[in-house]
Formats: sequence, structure tokens, C-alpha cells
Amino acid sequence: MGVSIINQVLVFSEDEELIIDKAVNWLKDNNPQDYTLIKERLHLLRNLGIAVFNYPSIKKTGFLRGILVDQNELSKTLLAFSPASHLLRTPSKVVALRSFLVAKYHAFSLLSELTKKNTGLYNQVNNITFSVVFTLMAENVYFSCLDDPGFSSNTKEKLAEDLIALWDSGTDPRSIHHLMALSSLWSARDSAPPSFGTMDGNTELLRISIDMGKETEWEDFLKEESTNDKTRWALEEFLFGLSYEEILQVRGRLNRYGIFAVSHDEVRSYLDSKPVYSVVNDHDPRAIYDFFIERKDACTLRKRVSAPGPLHTLEEIYLKYRIILESS
Repeated sequence: MGVSIINQVLVFSEDEELIIDKAVNWLKDNNPQDYTLIKERLHLLRNLGIAVFNYPSIKKTGFLRGILVDQNELSKTLLAFSPASHLLRTPSKVVALRSFLVAKYHAFSLLSELTKKNTGLYNQVNNITFSVVFTLMAENVYFSCLDDPGFSSNTKEKLAEDLIALWDSGTDPRSIHHLMALSSLWSARDSAPPSFGTMDGNTELLRISIDMGKETEWEDFLKEESTNDKTRWALEEFLFGLSYEEILQVRGRLNRYGIFAVSHDEVRSYLDSKPVYSVVNDHDPRAIYDFFIERKDACTLRKRVSAPGPLHTLEEIYLKYRIILESS
């Protein structure tokens, strides 16, 4: 089966089309009712995709005309699209693309649920839902990079072009290099839930590093960033699933009462209020995105009030490291 092209609009990649074809045919043979349901849902998604991708590139809109001549202004202009409060200032193509990605996530999440009895198909479909989540995360990382004074103007120019390409195509052009790194990082975390213990994070970090396997960039990243407090704080939030402030609260209680270790079940009782971050479980890609955005929002708040703690999420810091490495 070929790629889905209607009016010269590419809605799904060729690999996605092959997976859809196999999954739909399997459902047709094994559950006609589910087959009818997913056919209708995918039909609606295709129509939405056609509408979204028929929007002209934002390069051709009034938002960027004249700005593309001066690449130094391009980064600032794209950053103006990042705050939620600027929704009505954001190009229609960008808003529509985000809506399409959310709809795509829901459609493939449904398809993965319907194919659970076929492990091979289920895993392939589930990988697509994860790729959608990481694409949404990638947009946030691009904004973070464009706002980082540590990146050269040439690197920012390339990242700005990649961000525009993401908005135009619905896929991250750098995902080939970095998507698997994020996926590996999250898979490793999922297989090594926090044990808390002495709250030093060494056990969790060791498990994740082992599970990362051949990701040599991860080892180099840890060596280079080991003395950076903000990276260490972001890593601890990622490892424990607690905010920087909650980690200080738990550690303070351990020290105050001479307690040497805390169990997984006990740690929540050490906190006086509802946990800041959502619990990531059951291999739910939405929970991964929720946890990322909640930490990112907390970082934004700390910047605004000049509070101590991490100012970027671990994913942002790690992907920035890889992008700098790639650009050097």
C-alpha cells in the first residue's frame, strides 16, 4: 500500500500506512465491529490532515514575510508563538497542526487498544503514539533552544528552519537522530521505577544507565554535566517523579528525624499537600507528556520568581546537549 496522498497532501508516512493497512485488515478478519469503528476514525483523521496540510507554509504567510531575510529576527518571531497566552497571534497552520497531532494521538491510541491481542501489531501502533508525544515535546524543546543564549546564531537558524519544517510536515526532522534517545531514556525510566531509599538517586541512575545500553552520548552527558547543579536537580525530578521542592521536603524530614531510608509507599505521606507532578505509569504516552509539561511549567515559574531549582527539564537539557554535539 502506498502513501496517503490526496490533492498532493501527505497525511501519513509510508511506514504508518503499512502499519495501518496491517492493523485494519487484521481487525476486519477478527472483529468487524472494531474494524468499522477504526475505519471511520481514520477517515475523519485523514480529512483533518488534508485540511491542515493544505494550509500554506508559514513561510508564505504575513507572519514571516520579510523576517526570513534577517535570520536573527526569525528566532524571536517564532518564540512569540510559544506562550499559550499568544494563541490568537499564532499562525493558523501551527494551531491546526497541533490539533492534528492530538487527533492523531487519539486515533492511534484507539487502534493500539483494539489490537492488544496481536502483540506485534500492538507494539507497532503504540510506537506511533509515542512518536506523536515526542513530536509535541520536540516543539517545546525547539522553543527552549531558540531562547537559549548558549546557542550560536547559526545553530538557532538551523533549529528555526527545523521547527518550521515540523509545523509544515507534522514530523520532527531531527527525530531520526534524537527521537530514539528520548525513547530509550523513557523506556529505561519505565523499567526502573524509583525506590527512593536514601533519596540520593544513585540506584535509579545506575539502573537507567544500564538500560540505556549503547547510548554513549548519555554516558558522556552524565560525565560532562555531573557538576552542574541545575542538571542534577532536573535529573532528580525525572528520577523520583517529585518536584525539586518536594525532594527538599522529604530529605529535610529524613535529616530532621534521623531516618536513613524511605520506602516507595512512605514518601507520599511525607508531603503535606497533593503531589505536584502526575504519576507516570502503565506505559501511557499521555502521562509522559503530562509529566514533561508539568516539570516545564514549574521551571517557568522558578524563572519568573527567581526561585532555586531546575530551570529546564531533563529532556530539554539532554536534547540540547545532543544538538550542540551534532552542530560542533
